[in-house]
Amino acid sequence: MTNRLAEAKSLYLRKHAENPIDWWPWCDEALATAKAQNKPIFLSIGYSSCHWCTVMEGEAFSDPAIAEYMNANFIPIKVDREERPDLDSIYMQALQMMSGQGGWPLNAFLSPDDLVPFYAGTYFPVEPRYGRPGFLQVLQAIRRYYDTEKQDLRDRKAVILESLLTSAVLKLEGETQAQDRELLRQGWETSTGIVTPNQYGNSFPMIPYAELALRGTRLSLPGSTWERESKYDAKEICTQRGLDLALGGIYDHVGGGFHRYTVDPTWTVPHFEKMLYDNGQIVEYLANLWSAGVQEPAFKRAIAGTVEWLKREMTAPEGYFYAAQDADSFTTTEEAEPEEGAFYVWNYSELEQLLTPEELTELQQTFTVTANGNFEGKNVLQRRQAGELSETIETALKKLFVARYGTTPESLTTFPPARNNQEAKTSNWPGRIPSVTDTKMIVAWNSLMISGLARAYAVFRQSSDLELATTAANFILNNQFVNGRFHRLNYENQPTVLAQSEDYAFFIKALLDLHQASPLIGNEFSVTQYSPSFWLERAIALQEEFDEYLWSVELGGYFNTPSVASQDLIVRERSYADNATPSANGVAIANLVRLALLTDNLHYLDLAEQGLKAFRSVMSRAAQACPSLFAALDWYSNCTLIRTTTEQIYSLNSQYLPSTVFAVASKLPEGSVGLVCQGLKCLPAAESVEQMLQQVRQSQTRG
Repeated sequence: MTNRLAEAKSLYLRKHAENPIDWWPWCDEALATAKAQNKPIFLSIGYSSCHWCTVMEGEAFSDPAIAEYMNANFIPIKVDREERPDLDSIYMQALQMMSGQGGWPLNAFLSPDDLVPFYAGTYFPVEPRYGRPGFLQVLQAIRRYYDTEKQDLRDRKAVILESLLTSAVLKLEGETQAQDRELLRQGWETSTGIVTPNQYGNSFPMIPYAELALRGTRLSLPGSTWERESKYDAKEICTQRGLDLALGGIYDHVGGGFHRYTVDPTWTVPHFEKMLYDNGQIVEYLANLWSAGVQEPAFKRAIAGTVEWLKREMTAPEGYFYAAQDADSFTTTEEAEPEEGAFYVWNYSELEQLLTPEELTELQQTFTVTANGNFEGKNVLQRRQAGELSETIETALKKLFVARYGTTPESLTTFPPARNNQEAKTSNWPGRIPSVTDTKMIVAWNSLMISGLARAYAVFRQSSDLELATTAANFILNNQFVNGRFHRLNYENQPTVLAQSEDYAFFIKALLDLHQASPLIGNEFSVTQYSPSFWLERAIALQEEFDEYLWSVELGGYFNTPSVASQDLIVRERSYADNATPSANGVAIANLVRLALLTDNLHYLDLAEQGLKAFRSVMSRAAQACPSLFAALDWYSNCTLIRTTTEQIYSLNSQYLPSTVFAVASKLPEGSVGLVCQGLKCLPAAESVEQMLQQVRQSQTRG
């Protein structure tokens, strides 16, 4: 017996289709039913690769007694956060207000008349454990409170709603240039501290923070004010973050690609799901590190391995990228429930069978492999040191690849996804049973991967990187517009859900990144039919739609959703906080500066200035929340345009010049090699490459 979610397009929603709970999707009918029956809404938000979401689905949401009470006393609604990040953002903020922390599954109880939450939590076990109450007891207490404590309920909701509204309407502040410089330094110092290695807790990539820390290394050179006033060695910290990612257990050293995070401070044992958005950002960060002079072979190997994983397992026949792979997988077809990490970890006895004694000995010297293991008696591969891997180790890793996938890396060009647990258990896999892959296309996440590939191409000149990026971008351009409006998701060639601010912002960035990579094509080979102007024209057109439907004329900055899609939201937010992904407004403001430089249209610069003014108050008081806004401020303060030849762009684009854009000059002054422009003024034409580089370096640090 299935419920309403059986017909959902979302893999996450369909996973709950056989629950005894009478789930609704988020829709007008569900909200109206709750109001008409005066039943509080139980809103549960998660995503397909979320481990604890999967656990709760198999426990509390499958329990008959819980379902009976839930169905009689609440209207239960399931939401895929990847479909509706606007809803997730609002109710996650409420959860953090109530409990001081967030996470998924996000379970909130809403008043049916106004949708304001009055209680929220994350994972609830069936029976009391882990210091958490049993879920049925929670439900009973919540319903009793809702029925008997009306005044307290009204007071509680009023406080929560006021907090949500206050956070949505920020105080407008203007700053002087000197104050901007100090604000930028404080933001950089904060982010650098956040990515400094620590000895406690989980380890997340936190790429928006690492990117800002890396941007600031050019401003904290020896003898500079930034260097004198900072307590951090930013270059060393940024390098260590790259090493932790490329050497740690968070990276899949056998199959490529990065897991979500590690559950320890030593970067050893990952939470095994692989998210597209992490991989796109990490590829871009490691490529930037390399271009900044940290040319560690492990970075190059990790990028190459991630691209191979992307091509093999995460690219649809149509050219777009899938969203995620689960953490859990089955070890046998008879298992009822999958095991966390089963696709990725290694028994020591298995290694003894697969490898020669010499290979196993060297594997133990190179990786943290022991007879006792480092994860529940098994081994996660984590490298002990940086540098090149030996031929013996590469041979050993290929043998492990064959054991996992059933064939060699060279012969496995595509590895079809298991789209659900049933496919995973019934398909004839030549190696291990793989994790389930969520095959939906999300514009924002695809865009992050496109940007990563474009940057990797600019740095390493691998044509396949650009081919992957342009094919994915072209799919979005050709398939995600319906009746002239941009859409966020695609399920099996069906676009759906109006685009949100992160979709616009990240895809415009991706188009601009392709524009910047494209001038390199004519120098060596042609990997795409699209000229640089093609990508810029599309970015301009999409920016026009973004401005029309999501720009806040009264407040500045971009709303998360267009007004037509905001009728069911209790507050219309303008996201400024970075999480696992950059904030939409931070990326959007940086895009506006880049567009101003590339088009000479000062309207973009006016919008960027208004956007920064809108968020300066939060930047001043909560620098730890918004590294991408500080990156946008860096763009605004140090924006630099280099007009030069295709050959010079080819040479310069592989260097780390984080607040610079390139344009092919149609004509240069006689005897010059290029023009360097600082915002609204251009410097004297450079007569040599050395002079042009000196001007660029000065321009990149003037703010």
